[in-house]
Amino acid sequence: MMQNQNNPGKHFFHNLVVLMRILFGIGWLLAGVTKILGEGGSSGHSWFTQPGVFLSDYLINTLDKPNVPDFYKFFIEEAALKQVMALNYTIPIVQVIVGLFLIAGFMTLPSILTCLFMHINFLLSGNINVMSLTLYTSAFGLLLSGRQIYRLSLDQYFKLDHLLDLTINKSRDYSIPTLNEMYPQNDLKKTFERRY
Repeated sequence: MMQNQNNPGKHFFHNLVVLMRILFGIGWLLAGVTKILGEGGSSGHSWFTQPGVFLSDYLINTLDKPNVPDFYKFFIEEAALKQVMALNYTIPIVQVIVGLFLIAGFMTLPSILTCLFMHINFLLSGNINVMSLTLYTSAFGLLLSGRQIYRLSLDQYFKLDHLLDLTINKSRDYSIPTLNEMYPQNDLKKTFERRY
C-alpha cells in the first residue's frame, strides 16, 4: 500500500528531471542558433557573417568590469583575445551540439559538464543575471539528480549510461572475514584436538 503512494511522487521526479534536461538543452540550442543565424548579442548580427566583431567587443568590455577577477582578465588578454576567431566559430557550434545532445539524452554527462564549463566562464566574465543563474543551477540540479539524467535518453537506449558512470562499485565486499569464514568449523576442531 505504501509503495503505491510513493510511485506518483517518484514518477513526477523522474519526469521533472527529463523535462529539465530537455529545457536545458533547448536553452543551449537556442543560444547557439541565434549566434549563428543572427540576433546574437546586442548587435543583432550573426557571429558568422561578422566574425570576431561581437566577441572581441564583449571580451574588451569584460576587461573594464570591476567584478571580473584579475586571473580571468589575464586569461582574456593572454588567451581569449589572441584566439578570438577560433572561439567565434567554436562557441556557437558547441552550444548547438550540446543542446541537441541534451535534448536527445546522448553523451549526457559530458554535455552537462561542457555546459557547466561555459557557464563558469560566462559568470567569471561578470555577467550575472537571472537567466545565467537559472542555467547554472539547472546544470548542478541535473548533476545532483544522479542516474535520473539518463531516463528517456539515447544513452539509456544504447547502454551508454554505464560508460561514464561515476558511482563506486558496490558489489565488492571489503569486510574482514571472520574466523569461521577463514577456517571452517571442522578444521578448527581438528586443529585444537591435535594441539591438546
